[in-house]
Amino acid sequence: MIHYIYSTLPSFKNIGELKPGLNILIAQKTKGATSKQTRNRAGKTSFVELVHFLFGAEADPKSIFRTPELAEYTFGLDFDLSSESTVVERSGGSKAKIFVTTPSAEKIKYSPTEWCSLLGEQIFGLSSPKAAGSKPPSFRSLFSYFARRQANGAFMSPEKQATMQSTGDMQMALMFLLGLDWQIARDWQTVREREKTLAELKKAAGNGVFGSIIGKAADLRTELTIQEARLKKLRSEIDVFCVLPEYRELEMESTTLTHQLNELANANMLDFSAISDLENALSSEVPPDHEDLQAVYKEVGLILPGLVKRQYEDVKNFHESVIRNRKDYLSSELEAAKLRIELRDTKKAQLDHRRSEILNILRSHGALEQFLKLQGELGRMESEVKTLRQRFEAAEQLEGTKNELEIERNRLMIRLRRDFTEQKDLLAEAIVAYEETSQRLYESAGSMTIDETSNGPVFRFPMQGERSKGIKSMQIFCFDMMLMRLCTKRQTGPGFLIHDSHLFDGVDGRQVISALRLGAEIAQEIGFQYIVTMNEDDAFKEAIEGFDLQEYVLPTHLTDATEDGGLFGIRFG
Repeated sequence: MIHYIYSTLPSFKNIGELKPGLNILIAQKTKGATSKQTRNRAGKTSFVELVHFLFGAEADPKSIFRTPELAEYTFGLDFDLSSESTVVERSGGSKAKIFVTTPSAEKIKYSPTEWCSLLGEQIFGLSSPKAAGSKPPSFRSLFSYFARRQANGAFMSPEKQATMQSTGDMQMALMFLLGLDWQIARDWQTVREREKTLAELKKAAGNGVFGSIIGKAADLRTELTIQEARLKKLRSEIDVFCVLPEYRELEMESTTLTHQLNELANANMLDFSAISDLENALSSEVPPDHEDLQAVYKEVGLILPGLVKRQYEDVKNFHESVIRNRKDYLSSELEAAKLRIELRDTKKAQLDHRRSEILNILRSHGALEQFLKLQGELGRMESEVKTLRQRFEAAEQLEGTKNELEIERNRLMIRLRRDFTEQKDLLAEAIVAYEETSQRLYESAGSMTIDETSNGPVFRFPMQGERSKGIKSMQIFCFDMMLMRLCTKRQTGPGFLIHDSHLFDGVDGRQVISALRLGAEIAQEIGFQYIVTMNEDDAFKEAIEGFDLQEYVLPTHLTDATEDGGLFGIRFG
């Protein structure tokens, strides 16, 4: 319960002490105010913002408490925290410092995070889930249902305290406040985040550079299989590889032997040709027939004298000697050529034998440089295969995660149904509380349903004319009263509910006064504080017999008709 609100700002309106039950802060339209002097700047919404500011809300640069006109002043609030009167103070100029004073302790400085943690523990008992390692809904998310903010779009639908509130945050907060297993909603949010990440990864994998990095699992499986086979073969080759230190020397010797063998073969060819010529020459060397020459001379009648005959014999003998010498020469050359060929063949056999030995050694061994080159290739292929395997596993996981998430959604749906079955009494209590409140406002009461869907619990509020702005506002009113009933019974929550005048925008005057009376009755019935900011003409547009709204109006009235009539007593912004 809030007792009073104050500020060091001299012009700040003292709205007096707040009491249990219904409290109405009225924005008044004074006589003579023009149509342009509306009450929209009287400070009704700023009152809600001030409560949030003191309950640890973030004060960004756009916060009114950081404007030059307000930043240097301190605002304070006296309220009950765990049945102990507590005073909290904060200024926009030192937004990170929140000072808290309790009867049992001196003024203590907290950071907004520390203050919210303390409030979450004291008001909603959030310390137990944290100690158990869970991530419960935040204090700020829960508290915002008890002081809805117009700036956040809190009056658009009952189940959301802000237009931008995520489905996961909404489901966690409401299941926590209803006493259900909020961890199911938390796990559902985890699935949604994984699905979002998966969708982004799939989109990225479908095109662009990221797609070429990951690829398709089927293509990568084939490529990986081929590269693993090549790697296995290379490993086998390296395992049997024998390094020969003198490999290069033997390789050079083999080359030299080949050159020598070629030279010997060429030399043999020349000698074979010479042998052929020599044999032909020997066979053609035939001495002339001298008897035939003498017969020719005789037939022509010439009788050779004795001297000529003697000289002829000398020439004949000389010629025979020349023929004989030439045959001897040719024969010796022939024998020499054959001998050279024989010697070369012997040398060739020796050289060829040596070359065969070297080639056998080279075939079964390798050079150190070659071995190192193979090892380098092995390292490169191992790295390539490792990268391929990682890409394949990533692609396979990417393609398989969708099925896992579908299974997880089904599993969560089963958990949700089981929890609804086990907590059917709590559910019934919430449904009945909503329906009873609605019934006291309308002849045709609305209802609240909670569906188990594949996207978690979905809250619906069927009611005749539900598209009307006024009906929607009253659905929010019924929902908030339902939360107050459940939280008060379970002794959790802040102990107060604040409704800004924007909740009643577009609501029929009869429904407005009916809601205020119902709020006063429920607050008195179950014991909580209900604070409402209202425009005077909206509040008193209608009247109900037996209910005097004036009894709940705070003595201080706000007005925008004058420069100092608002909550802060000054105009700014």
